[in-house]
Amino acid sequence: MPEIQEYKGNKILNLNPESKFSFSFGLAKAKLILENLDVIRKFVETEGKDLGEFGSKNTLEDKQDPF
Repeated sequence: MPEIQEYKGNKILNLNPESKFSFSFGLAKAKLILENLDVIRKFVETEGKDLGEFGSKNTLEDKQDPF
C-alpha cells in the first residue's frame, strides 16, 4: 500500500514500500508526472514503441533557438 515518507527533510510518495525495489518520488516529480500523464499512457499502450503526437512536442522544442 502506498505511503508518504520523508527523505532528507522532504516528503516523498512511495508507491510500493514493501517491495525489494520500491518506487518513490517527491512533489516536483509528482507534478511532472501529472503534467505528462497522456505521454506516459501512450508509452505504456505502445509498449515503449511510440509517443504518437506527444513525441513531436519535445522534438520541436529541442530544435528552437533559445536566443
